[in-house]
Amino acid sequence: MTAYNEAVSYLKRAEKRGRRFLNPVPTTVGGLGVVFKVLPQYVNNTAEAEPKRPLGPFMTDVSGFAAMPASGLRVTWFGHSASLIEIDGMRVLVDPVWEQRASPFSFMGPKRFFQPTMELDALPEIDVVLISHDHYDHLGAGTVRRLARVKATAGARWVTSLGVGKRLRGFGVQAAQITELDWTESVGVGALKVTAWPSRHFSGRGLFDRFTTLWSSYVIEGPAHRVYFGADSGWWEGFEEIAAQYEATAERSGGFDLTMLEIGAFHSLWDGIHLGPDNAAKAFASMGMRGGLLMPIHWGLFNLALHGWRQPVERIVELADEKEMKLWLPVPGTPSEVVPGVELRSGWWEREG
Repeated sequence: MTAYNEAVSYLKRAEKRGRRFLNPVPTTVGGLGVVFKVLPQYVNNTAEAEPKRPLGPFMTDVSGFAAMPASGLRVTWFGHSASLIEIDGMRVLVDPVWEQRASPFSFMGPKRFFQPTMELDALPEIDVVLISHDHYDHLGAGTVRRLARVKATAGARWVTSLGVGKRLRGFGVQAAQITELDWTESVGVGALKVTAWPSRHFSGRGLFDRFTTLWSSYVIEGPAHRVYFGADSGWWEGFEEIAAQYEATAERSGGFDLTMLEIGAFHSLWDGIHLGPDNAAKAFASMGMRGGLLMPIHWGLFNLALHGWRQPVERIVELADEKEMKLWLPVPGTPSEVVPGVELRSGWWEREG
């Protein structure tokens, strides 16, 4: 682990140039030039980027939500970055996407490898819906429209990054329910504190709106547990500094119980905005003992890159064995308790596809 420079803080509110938000460190996001470079590779790609047959079905036993987790922390991973986090008596629904495709179109674009593990109508009462940024694989328009009408979210606080609230209102979420956060800002919801931190990525849902809304990572903090949701980010030095904000005190232990970092949709041409397994391991290592268990996210549901669909998880398992990192890899749709220091390696991907 390399110590960050305490004289230079990366953790500050987002800056803009004109109407566009800037990354916390200089970052190049490819345009059409990258498309032309990658297109021949897509055409000639021989990797098994999609399973040969649909995965699953995976089913969520919703009856389990009737009782709160004995450990105080339980996560149901729905694939990619979507999860239900039950923490210290509260429920947080993160980046829900129930769409068939991570795309502006219903007839083309990356298609789900497996069907949703439960209906949105069957969700338990949700306290917070957390949307990290406005990309299609993190903010599903149809999903949000449905969530805005279901009973489970009637009293929920919708927490998101600057500018994304306008999109949520357009999809039917009431303005009074929405809180937009700048980097370093927090909001309290019942017993929870949700804080937005910088990430190295970008935003936009069309050709001409890149960077006009903000993207963030988040810490979800209850009285007894903390979860770091890294959302989408390339490698940068801020991971260590974010973790350092959560040192142990006389009242509670330091760091995170669970650190959620993306491992999929990576390529050398866009490694400034996505981690991939090697940089996820590097980011987790930079947090030291503060990281708790590493939960790989942003994989296993959509084909968003050139690598084989299993490659990210196989590589992170390999790295974890080399570096003695403790992984938390549940079966999709299965509510699973998080116990400090106890790994969960379900191996579901080895039996599928």
